[in-house]
Amino acid sequence: MTESANNPFNEYVGKHPGEPNVLEPALITDPFTGYGELREQGPVVRGRFVDDTPVWFITRFDEARVVLRDHRFANNPAFAQETADGENPRSRLMEMMGLPERYRVYLDGSILTMDAPDHTRLRRLVSRAFTARKITDLRPRVEDIADDLLSRLPEHAEDGVVDLITHFAYPLPITVICELVGIPEADRPQWRAWSSQLASLGPDRLKNSFPAMIDYIHELIRERRAALTDDLLSELIRTHDDDGSRLSDVEMVTLVVTLVIAGHETTAHLITNGAAALLTHPDQLRLLKADSGLLPRAVHELMRWCGPVHLTQLRYATEDTELAGVRIAKGEAVMPILVSANHDPRHYADPARLDITRHPAGRAEDHVGFGHGMHYCLGASLARQEGEVAFGKLLAHYPAVSLAVKPEELRRIPLPGNWRLSELPIRLG
Repeated sequence: MTESANNPFNEYVGKHPGEPNVLEPALITDPFTGYGELREQGPVVRGRFVDDTPVWFITRFDEARVVLRDHRFANNPAFAQETADGENPRSRLMEMMGLPERYRVYLDGSILTMDAPDHTRLRRLVSRAFTARKITDLRPRVEDIADDLLSRLPEHAEDGVVDLITHFAYPLPITVICELVGIPEADRPQWRAWSSQLASLGPDRLKNSFPAMIDYIHELIRERRAALTDDLLSELIRTHDDDGSRLSDVEMVTLVVTLVIAGHETTAHLITNGAAALLTHPDQLRLLKADSGLLPRAVHELMRWCGPVHLTQLRYATEDTELAGVRIAKGEAVMPILVSANHDPRHYADPARLDITRHPAGRAEDHVGFGHGMHYCLGASLARQEGEVAFGKLLAHYPAVSLAVKPEELRRIPLPGNWRLSELPIRLG
């Protein structure tokens, strides 16, 4: 997004001194330091979103959790009746990014942008696929996929080096979520390409990739309706056809798109970031090799320390509110900053230190990597399981695995609000 010469948002960077834009180079290049400095200015700091929308950055752990669970902060700006300047910021953003008008309803109809009661209704329809029992029953299949991918890594190696992202971190979660939802195997590479383009937020890409996804799902629904199976898409079709008031056509399409994208993009980069972190922290790697029982705690710590998502989407105050002594007017936007909250020294001892024993076993989640409150990540349990399987199986197959480049040579994709490596070259040993 920041590299495009035609990027319509570049003009806003630095436009308001003292109100940093999320596209500021300092916040993209080193968000841990950049947002950390904002956190030390205060728990609620004035900033700007990519389209110059004024926003309150919520920088500290306790205040971030308050906002994430407080129903006075809505995902849909319509719930705030009208925004501070009287304009719907979501519509403005979609227009600036060139999204064709007839496809905008699919973004507005997403579970990610809804609030209760519609959000609750949609979440209930798909939550059955992500119950604890369902995820447990799915584990053997996740392990089989991981074993197969890892056993074939030597086939992709050049001079003993293989890219873990291309050949493991991406294929594992996209295979799992596509099987769960019902995306045919032959189409999965296209979904990876679409979702990567969408994640880039590039204006030219959004107006092409998102419509292509929507058109694809419409066609897949027509095909699947003629031969229903036991996948999640078939369940949604049955629900829609039995009672359209429970699930509209637009909602069904956007649910599928959201589940497929969210179900593999962030997990792929959790696996990538986590593997890079372990390979550059030999003391932690030794602990995990010595005790596989640490895997659940390790995944929590890696999600805290190097989770792929650093910012939430905008939320809007539905009434005049005070947070940490700062008045937030009705209609104003707020944004919890996950990366600064997860490194808040007020909550964590020595937060910059990676410590896979930090999170006590059996206790409630003590980070906001998966969010918090009613919009807590629906697939968090699946993502955690895939992380446990990925790290455990990688070390079981290749106990001598090592990084093939110097840590400072690892390349990141420069995206606001994300921590993503472009590749992770490893030696299998």
